Amino acid sequence: MLLVLSILLLLFILILFTKLTILINYYHHNDNDDLKIKLKIWFGLIKYTINVPLIKVDDNSPSLIVKSNTKLGDSSEQSTKEEAKRITTEDVDTYFTNAKKLLNHVVGLHRIVRMFLRKVTLKGFEWETMIGLGDAAHTGTITGAIWAFKGSVIGLISHYLKLKEMPKITVTPHFQAAVIHTRLTCIIQFRIGHAILAGLKLFKFWKGGLPHLKKKTNFAHDKTKSV
Repeated sequence: MLLVLSILLLLFILILFTKLTILINYYHHNDNDDLKIKLKIWFGLIKYTINVPLIKVDDNSPSLIVKSNTKLGDSSEQSTKEEAKRITTEDVDTYFTNAKKLLNHVVGLHRIVRMFLRKVTLKGFEWETMIGLGDAAHTGTITGAIWAFKGSVIGLISHYLKLKEMPKITVTPHFQAAVIHTRLTCIIQFRIGHAILAGLKLFKFWKGGLPHLKKKTNFAHDKTKSV
């Protein structure tokens, strides 16, 4: 029993100091979107991949259709889960309503989140955009607006997160055609123990029990298959 407890204690301590690495790769070209998020620990010994190859507007309703699949590890023998969801305007309203309730319910949420984000490291941040509206004047205007927006985002990120290196951002105007092309990649790292500590602080500051959260109205089908 003592040996088992010792092993469990060592495993728990190991998990606390384990660094979680999140690799984000987003690509958008006109109407095509592709989002891939890879989580890994212990130098890639354990990996979990979330791939969202389709984000489009539903032609029959004011909603978004999102298809995604997840995979544990790199081997083709691992189990893969495929899922398709329809996100409606009611779902978006539900998300914002629940977020507002949580923000009003948790005392000191901003301080707790900010303390956690100070422990988060961001590196390899690259954000490339090519934009064209088919008109030179309009393209020049929107190019300047995108530069200003990206500058604001980088300023906000540098205020809350630890930057390992200077982010690389570019905006390229295309004066001959209407086109939009965006690629964003970055690596986020933090220790699991810091995330657990932030979660414990949230529970500590919780007042009056859990708020009554709204539920989403609809889901599309999801399916699971093993490859």
